[in-house]
Amino acid sequence: MNSKLSIIFLFFVNIIYSQNYIPIDTTNWDIKAKAYLIENYKGKNAIYLQAGSITLKNKTFLNGTIEFDIFLKEEAAFPGVYFRTTKDLNSEQWYIRPHLSGKPDANQAAPTTKGISPWQLYFGKKYSFPYKYKFDDWTHVKLVINDNKAQVFLDYSDKPNLSWNLFNPTQEGGISFRGGNSSGLHLANIKITPKKTKIIDFTPLKRASIKNLISKWKVSNKFKEKQLDNLVNFEKLLNSRKWIGTTEVEEGIAANISRVVQLRNGKPGNTVFAQIEIYSEKAQTKIFEFGYSDRVVAFLNEKPIYKGTNKWRSRDYRYLGTVGLFDAIYLPLKKGKNTLIMAVSEDFGGWLITGRFKDNNLIKIID
Repeated sequence: MNSKLSIIFLFFVNIIYSQNYIPIDTTNWDIKAKAYLIENYKGKNAIYLQAGSITLKNKTFLNGTIEFDIFLKEEAAFPGVYFRTTKDLNSEQWYIRPHLSGKPDANQAAPTTKGISPWQLYFGKKYSFPYKYKFDDWTHVKLVINDNKAQVFLDYSDKPNLSWNLFNPTQEGGISFRGGNSSGLHLANIKITPKKTKIIDFTPLKRASIKNLISKWKVSNKFKEKQLDNLVNFEKLLNSRKWIGTTEVEEGIAANISRVVQLRNGKPGNTVFAQIEIYSEKAQTKIFEFGYSDRVVAFLNEKPIYKGTNKWRSRDYRYLGTVGLFDAIYLPLKKGKNTLIMAVSEDFGGWLITGRFKDNNLIKIID
């Protein structure tokens, strides 16, 4: 390269860095994917990312503006951005569902909790908005993050498409971008501006809480779900568990078990016991309304009384497995203390438990 070309090259490199664009290369990004290709695509220097992600090296993010361009395909995929990712795999995220273009859940704001994204809890118009995506041109995405507030603007909109309060404590962490599924898609023009934090028209939507929920559940360490196949050994299984913490209801909807237990940490097991104790002033039968994700076996006073599945696509191909009070059981309570245990198993989408008594007369939850 001659001297004139070197000067021109350095000039454009300085422009890129001064505008906070981060070149997409292996110097700046840790690329983990089934396959990837850095190329010029539709007029932009881009990365074709197949079933993977790119993580910014040696830098953390707290507040600022995150921008990128994405060339979408009209198929099931979940491309987007993770930010404030910590060592224990908590993060904030916003991602696109291109296969649901124009639908109310065409995208998603959600956290990750110890590596699990509980979108089966954080669903509805508070966390998503309808949007018709382009599949023949680039889509521009801009997120503005300031402490516990976030907004997203699509295709250079002057007004935010969605405003929401972030889910985890304000803490700096890593930043990464997730690509498409096995067929891949392109990302370009990644720009991070730490000092650009102005929030405008911040009007997050509200979501109605479910009244009279059990506020917290005692949670055990995890074990393999198949250990529930032979209930003759239930007492032994129960006695071998350690009660490691409690998880409380979030959003007025459900308790997130992942706050206490990490599902994917290299140790076997995808099931925990979630427990409450009920004091009944007399022997009586009470209706208990509940919800869970993904599967549950219920025990009252160490006797099995219910088994169910609420996982994604478990009931039909459109079924999401979102959590709510969609099931109920009649509990034959004895006078005095009763122990209700839910063995909750998780695949993905949210490790969740919730419940309430439709009539709590003459009963009390023991803290």
